[in-house]
Amino acid sequence: MVAGESGLGKSTLVNSLFLTDLHKDRKLLNAEERIIQTVEIMKHTVDIEEKGVKLKLTIVDTPGFGDAVNNTECWRPVTDYIEQQFEHYFRDESGLNRKNIQDNRVHCCLYFIPPFGHGLRPVDIEFMKALQDKVNVVPLISKADCLTPTEIRKLKERLREEIDKYGIKIYQFPDCDSDEDEELKRQDKELKESIPFAVIGSNTVVEARGQRVRGRLYPWGIVEVENPSHCDFVKLRTILIRTHMHDLKDITSDCHYENYRARCIQTMTSNMAADKRVESPIPLLPLSTPDVETEKLIKKKDEELKRMQQMLQKMQQQMHEQDL
Repeated sequence: MVAGESGLGKSTLVNSLFLTDLHKDRKLLNAEERIIQTVEIMKHTVDIEEKGVKLKLTIVDTPGFGDAVNNTECWRPVTDYIEQQFEHYFRDESGLNRKNIQDNRVHCCLYFIPPFGHGLRPVDIEFMKALQDKVNVVPLISKADCLTPTEIRKLKERLREEIDKYGIKIYQFPDCDSDEDEELKRQDKELKESIPFAVIGSNTVVEARGQRVRGRLYPWGIVEVENPSHCDFVKLRTILIRTHMHDLKDITSDCHYENYRARCIQTMTSNMAADKRVESPIPLLPLSTPDVETEKLIKKKDEELKRMQQMLQKMQQQMHEQDL
């Protein structure tokens, strides 16, 4: 998933990452249309091949996010979409055909932070805090070619300080084992110090040093997208589809989704307990004989309660079999 206000290069970066074209016939909105525009959820499926391994990725775009004058709870459609995917997976997991479950859960959210400004804005803080317990949030500094290397370094330090200050939980890279070689430890340290990633996207090919590369041509020189000394594009692409893809999926499955499933089961259990008729410790006056309609209603409620108890026992048995 990619999120951030319009004009930060989300589509361009995704096109650069996966060599695709998300919005072939995109229509740019005018000022009046932006006023009434709401946050949308757009899904795109792309097929990529990495070192002979074919991958099918679902990219979720969020056009309209942060574009309004009043952005109060503009992240609500995003959180609702993530929880809808959890709900679909939960229903499929509780069904009979559990071997062929299609996993449409969101495993990573790339959040684009504007390069201009002096740190995180209130909407950035609220958005990341709203999603931190639902998805792996990876913050990015968009359009990093607007800044000098010194400005990028200072902005990264400021953003890391503010992320810690406001208690925002972003995706944490796993630590290396103590017996790993020094080169791997150095790469891991360099990766952690690169957060948030400063990225540049480009769909055009330019000539640099006698080679044709993807980049941007300026009067003062060429910015190469895949040059590690120019931006963190290569690092981002490496963690997404090579080194950390399985870790992102594991955290989604073992942490975010398990928390959602536990809440669902707890809610179902609470509803069942509330429906049970318990004997009151206070003596009650004798009730009149129930009529036919009341007896039907009581019988219907008893049947519903039995069905829910059977469903809960079945779910608990499936969870127990999974643990074994």
